[in-house]
Amino acid sequence: MFGAAATVALAAAPAALAQRGDGLAQFAGSWVGSGTIATTSGSERIRCRVNYSLAGPNSLHQDLRCASDSYNFQVSADIVDRGGAISGTWTEVTRGVSGNVSGRMGGGAIEVAVSGSGFSAGLSISTSGNRQSVSIRPSGGDIRDVSVSLTRSR
Repeated sequence: MFGAAATVALAAAPAALAQRGDGLAQFAGSWVGSGTIATTSGSERIRCRVNYSLAGPNSLHQDLRCASDSYNFQVSADIVDRGGAISGTWTEVTRGVSGNVSGRMGGGAIEVAVSGSGFSAGLSISTSGNRQSVSIRPSGGDIRDVSVSLTRSR
């Protein structure tokens, strides 16, 4: 589950930038949302809060907290944008697990691959104004799909 959370968090920042065409400064702030985790044994609602702060003109630091009835996690990440090529690292703070993210963004859409010890996933994001839709497709494990909608809260 922590890998899916990292994917949601890492994907949100570049997608907003692709839609706006502005720098990372336009994305900094707080976002909130909810969604569904589909597992091999059913599905469950989850709530998330994400805070983004500028770490430089082309880099962003992210802190994510998500909770549901069965899951509670915190992900910290650093993302760099190099002309539409995205790269970065993430750490699931409570479990001490980390990994990498890479992909591309453009035209209000993004495709990213997230990897870590024992986890990999692909994801797609679409952005419209202050709203984002995230779809995650983990490989293996008991999580089949994660869908989250985020809205800028301030």
